[in-house]
Amino acid sequence: MKRTIYIFSDGELKRKDNTLFFETEEGKKYIPVENTSEIMVFGEVSLNKRFLEFLTQSEIILHFFNRYGYYVGSYYPREHLNSGYMILKQAEHYNDVKKRLYLAQKFVEGGYKNIRQVLKYYQNRGKNLEDIIYAIERLGERIDSTSSINEVMALEGNIREYYYKGFDEVIQNPDFKFEERTKRPPKNFLNALISFGNSLMYTVALSEIYKTHLDPRIGFLHTTNFRRFSLNLDIAEVFKPILVDRTIFTLLGKKMITSEDFEEEAEGLLIRDNAKKVFVQEFEDKLQTTIKHRNLDNNVSYRRLIRLELYKLEKHLIEEELYKPFVAQW
Repeated sequence: MKRTIYIFSDGELKRKDNTLFFETEEGKKYIPVENTSEIMVFGEVSLNKRFLEFLTQSEIILHFFNRYGYYVGSYYPREHLNSGYMILKQAEHYNDVKKRLYLAQKFVEGGYKNIRQVLKYYQNRGKNLEDIIYAIERLGERIDSTSSINEVMALEGNIREYYYKGFDEVIQNPDFKFEERTKRPPKNFLNALISFGNSLMYTVALSEIYKTHLDPRIGFLHTTNFRRFSLNLDIAEVFKPILVDRTIFTLLGKKMITSEDFEEEAEGLLIRDNAKKVFVQEFEDKLQTTIKHRNLDNNVSYRRLIRLELYKLEKHLIEEELYKPFVAQW
């Protein structure tokens, strides 16, 4: 099974013949080309054209993050599976108001239903979330009756507002109060973790799109504009609650990350590297967790579920099967 390589140190990414390695002051670490699907770079790293040529040849994506853990950009090798027919179908569904609205509603519906599942999971473990779940369900009932993308997005924002109010009840740690959603820069520890986790989720979704016939530049809920990618943001809506948010709840519940793992700088809060590594490990564990899939005979990992979600979208675009979002069943 292919895996993700995370680089936190400073150094140089190099190619020697048919191998890749990362060189630091401490020495060389080889990167197993045949079972690496993506490299996530958090440190200060230099590389050259020969290295990038080999990545293209090996179909390995390179994602870059800044020191605050924000996604900066990707080296996205030449699309090897891109299909002109599928791009036309994506554009057709984007330009048709009714077709685009249907998909936007489904992405928000998937996010909403997984948010509800997360809250119910913690409610069953004694957390007082009844009022928040009730408010979210009332909003969720209105998704299908929305008549514009702006209306869908506003509804999604309202659902998340209530959802985030539930974070304090789940976490119950005065150091990690939610207060309000702040992004660049995040105003508190919890917001810093949410932003970091979402960045990871967007890049994982992008890497999975690369393995399909879809074009990441054409999304449906998120407007296709001069932003490089938007389809990964759509798909991430469905999976953020069950992958990112549950990772955060686990890390804080088990005190694997504490207030000592942050430092304040002029531009915002910095998550220390050791905490980023702990987060990444827990997130990867969640991605590798397998569940019984109701339409398949075997168990599948959450990472695989993201790819299956994209295949479902492809079938919808070629009008083979209506897209219905994945909803967790635990």
